Amino acid sequence: MSFMEKQQNIALVDDEPTIVNNIKTALIKEGYSCNGFIHGLQAWEAFQVQMPDLIVLDVMMPQMDGLELCRKIRSINHKVPIVFLSSRDEEIDRILGLEM
Repeated sequence: MSFMEKQQNIALVDDEPTIVNNIKTALIKEGYSCNGFIHGLQAWEAFQVQMPDLIVLDVMMPQMDGLELCRKIRSINHKVPIVFLSSRDEEIDRILGLEM
């Protein structure tokens, strides 16, 4: 099985179940495998067992925010792509996300 034939695993990390469910439904419809997590700590525990191929990550969450989760992920994996979701639009927030 080639890389392109492998079903890509995407992790969705957001404390809003509706957002997770909507994105998950769309991605599954396109043929991706998806796992949803409601906070950063839950995702971090899962990522230590198996790192997904792509992470869609909310910035503001309880227990462990998205920026802290990103730091932890980068401490063990520099290659997995991370896409941030955020309602925050301050320039400093964008800079912090890009630096990670």
